[in-house]
Amino acid sequence: MHSSGKTDIGSKRTNNQDSIYFSDVPVGPLPNLYIVADGMGGHRAGDKASRMAIDLTVDFVKKSTIENPIAVLKRAMIFANNEIYKAANKEVDYSGMGTTMVAAVAKDGMLYVANIGDSRLYAINEEITQITMDHSLVEELIRNGELERKKGRNHPEKNIITKAMGSREEVLPDFFEIEIKPNDKYLLCSDGLSNMVENDEIRDIVIENYSLDDIAQALVNRANYYGGTDNISVVIISE
Repeated sequence: MHSSGKTDIGSKRTNNQDSIYFSDVPVGPLPNLYIVADGMGGHRAGDKASRMAIDLTVDFVKKSTIENPIAVLKRAMIFANNEIYKAANKEVDYSGMGTTMVAAVAKDGMLYVANIGDSRLYAINEEITQITMDHSLVEELIRNGELERKKGRNHPEKNIITKAMGSREEVLPDFFEIEIKPNDKYLLCSDGLSNMVENDEIRDIVIENYSLDDIAQALVNRANYYGGTDNISVVIISE
């Protein structure tokens, strides 16, 4: 696999609470690993939570002997959640901190995906398909038939997250498996991108730019062009 990633403070925030990780070479028993985390909490707490989530997850994977991607991601993320939760309850400065996370591993022609919160993974070719499902109030309203998806984008409570790492002692990620297809690209991103740029426009940027580095930069640039009201993080991967 090949990858590129970029995280940006955006145009309005004073610090970056997002963190990213991408490795095309083995991480412990896994052949590769890609992560985006979007922290929440006070000025110090959000960036602490997202950095802890990635560092703890990667460190757990490196020490693991489990070869099944879903199994190792599940255990790693449960461990990271517990450590973040303990830190949030131990130190006043970190009280209430939490983070979203979306992670992916490519192995044997399949992409294994885990997510907590509203950071997303998209599969992109001529179409764009959101693989993950947001853990958010708006998504729950949509699934329950109480809100049209088109109206969800501008809903006043669109930033309310219903599940986050560190928010409670036990949090389980959702898991997805998709077949890796030739010429497809896969995008992990925080809501600083998905809230600012429409899905169809994300697809157009991905298919119009040749290199993964150019795609990552172009996506960040477009989110900033539309206001950059949040931190923006992307990891783009392909075969």
